[in-house]
Amino acid sequence: MDEHSDIQRRKLEHIDICLREEVGGLAEGPGFDGYRFRHLALPEIDFESVDTRTTFLGKPIRAPLLVSSMTGGTPEAGVINRRLAAAAQRRGWAMGLGSARAALEREAAAESFRVRKVAPDIPLLVNLGAVQLNLGYGPDECRRLLALTEADAVVLHLNGLQEVFQPEGDTGFAGLLDRIASLCERLEAPVGVKEVGWGIDGGTARRLFEAGVAFVDVAGAGGTSWSEVERRRGRDATRRLAAEAFRDWGIPTATCIREVREAAPGGIVIGSGGVQSGVDAAKALALGADMAGFGRALLAAAAESEAQVETQLERLEFELRAAMFGIGAADLAALRRTDRLMRV
Repeated sequence: MDEHSDIQRRKLEHIDICLREEVGGLAEGPGFDGYRFRHLALPEIDFESVDTRTTFLGKPIRAPLLVSSMTGGTPEAGVINRRLAAAAQRRGWAMGLGSARAALEREAAAESFRVRKVAPDIPLLVNLGAVQLNLGYGPDECRRLLALTEADAVVLHLNGLQEVFQPEGDTGFAGLLDRIASLCERLEAPVGVKEVGWGIDGGTARRLFEAGVAFVDVAGAGGTSWSEVERRRGRDATRRLAAEAFRDWGIPTATCIREVREAAPGGIVIGSGGVQSGVDAAKALALGADMAGFGRALLAAAAESEAQVETQLERLEFELRAAMFGIGAADLAALRRTDRLMRV
């Protein structure tokens, strides 16, 4: 099997495993259960006036919500991406595409990342593994990805442990911060950095922002565990057995958000990783995130139909607005400065 066929097979296996098997990490979850909003019986605002509008990457969106980067590179993934993008366009969410290296290597794979025709207005992120910067990729390849997808920004994912548990993984992560800084300096578009489910701590986020990164997506523990995904698809006995020890690895999402906001008060922070509801999103925002991201929580709907995705997005928005109403927060600024989020 050639490398392209191997990548395509891996992408299909990832989708199938995430849809059909239990691959959540951290038994205690992303940490949102450690917080509760203190209900306000007299909110002194009208529910219909609750305003979730904001901007991201210079574009207006109707809610501070992101369809997180998930997939791409196969025809099946293309269907999922187009359904997600079309629903995100109608609801006014931002959208992330999955790892897009395959789009540069195979024209057939590129089509699965072309969603602008169904999502002409929303902020769109194109995703690339940060480790590729150590394997010959640089500004030119990122420019090609931006042109191919008409995306507004590049987001580099940090997935060191996933690569360790992939038999075919790339694990040469030495010197990446300098390469990220060089890319930020030379690329005309914004560059963001995200984890894939084990979290970014405050000190790491500070170094990334100092390197010129435009935003950080903490992608904390408590959602999908990619060591667990790789355990389910792996054939290497050592890696399969070792992955069990990493089921509870990582920093819970809620902890990441608090740490990163404290370490980088002015940085743009996306809170993702195990965000399951609009109430979780409200907690993420109250803890310090600028945006909340949803990944595997939307995958089953996207595998079914575009209408199912839109139903899910509408529900999540409603839950966010209801939570804001329930604490008397008329807009996102009021939600972020609320004193009604309590530890439990």
